[in-house]
Formats: sequence, structure tokens, C-alpha cells
Amino acid sequence: MVHPVYVYKLVPSTAPPQQPIPKELPLSDLDATSGFIHLSTALQVPGTLKHFFADEPRVYVLRIEYARISKDVKWEDPKAKVCGTREDEGMFPHLYNSRLGRDEVESMEVWENDGVGWDETLLKAASWLL
Repeated sequence: MVHPVYVYKLVPSTAPPQQPIPKELPLSDLDATSGFIHLSTALQVPGTLKHFFADEPRVYVLRIEYARISKDVKWEDPKAKVCGTREDEGMFPHLYNSRLGRDEVESMEVWENDGVGWDETLLKAASWLL
């Protein structure tokens, strides 16, 4: 498997990351319940936005260098209980036994929902979403 240069953590507007990014970001309820931090590749970000962040007015997108966390990442098939199968998106990176913070986050963007979906925002972010 060819690994990406970056993976992404999407954070809802209800839990904006502290600025500057602290040494350790708090876990979301979903991550704490799951026992791992949910991440997405660049190709998976649009589906993650559509299925889990459709009603969010904005999302904080953390770009993480994969090489910094690779030893703690497991590539796993999504259970798809909430959003149905996501067959064309492949295996998802899940970060175990670790944390995310300023040492792992390479950069962050704030994306605004245009009210009809994330398509326009994704077009604008294409050069950053590698």
C-alpha cells in the first residue's frame, strides 16, 4: 500500500481547536468512544464532510504529516453503520495509542459551508488538500 503524505482530522464548529494548537488536542466524543482518532485521506475528506458534517456551518481541517504518526495508524474498513457503505473510499486511517497536537498538526484551515454543501469549499481547497 502506498501511504499518503498527509492525513486529515475534521473538527466540527462546536469544538474549535485552541489557537495556537496545544501540545494535545482533546478527543471528540466519537474518538473517545471508538478508542481511536478518526482520520481521512484527501480522497476521503469529501465523503466524510457529506456524511458527518453536512449541517455544520464550518469545519476545522487539520493536516497531519502521515510519517509523524504512521507507527500508530491502522488502516481499517469503515463499519458504515451511520452512513452506509463507502466502498469507493477504501480503508480509513485510524490513529491508536496516540494523540494529536502541535507536534503532529502541520497546518490547519477553516472551511465554511456555503449552505448547499461543501462542493465550492472543496474546489477552493483543492491545492491544500493533497
